[in-house]
Amino acid sequence: MRTSIFLVRHAQSVPPTPTGPREYQRPLTEIGRVQASRLADSLAELGPGVVMSSPYLRAVQTLEPAARRWDLPIHTDQRLREWDSGIEPTPDYGRHYEQSWAHPRWARPGAESLHELTERAVQALTDLVDDSPDRPVIIGSHGTFISRALIGLGCSGIDWAFQQVMPMPAVYRLEFGGPIVYAVGPGL
Repeated sequence: MRTSIFLVRHAQSVPPTPTGPREYQRPLTEIGRVQASRLADSLAELGPGVVMSSPYLRAVQTLEPAARRWDLPIHTDQRLREWDSGIEPTPDYGRHYEQSWAHPRWARPGAESLHELTERAVQALTDLVDDSPDRPVIIGSHGTFISRALIGLGCSGIDWAFQQVMPMPAVYRLEFGGPIVYAVGPGL
């Protein structure tokens, strides 16, 4: 039996700043709300069995228009959250991200390594496949989560450069059902 998971990177959100809002509360911008509405149009025919999301507001808001169309609730799962990098929103955050991508097993004190994120992402997705209904599963998440999930599922060519150009929103279709996971989406 094949299971389809659609990983959705959130639409454009308010950028992180040292003064907030905090990571969990960053909402979509007006452009992001328009993107979420258009995304609902493009996903309308999928007819999913379940809609899951990171608990971060921007991920939930991205899926809300589609979930309303499908008349489905959005279930949040902490495992679908973005990478807990320990990197503060500073002008040179990109340099810190790039260093982390070069050394994925290294973590800042009290934070999560990219390797740990990869393990969390793969475990969350495989658990959802095991529990999934016969219909597609829609998952709202984040760029680093999706990139590391794709790496953990065996996709090649996923690196810091891939993540930097990943659009907002972006949709990646994963097909499970056998020893190989097939992935389709921007940049793959």
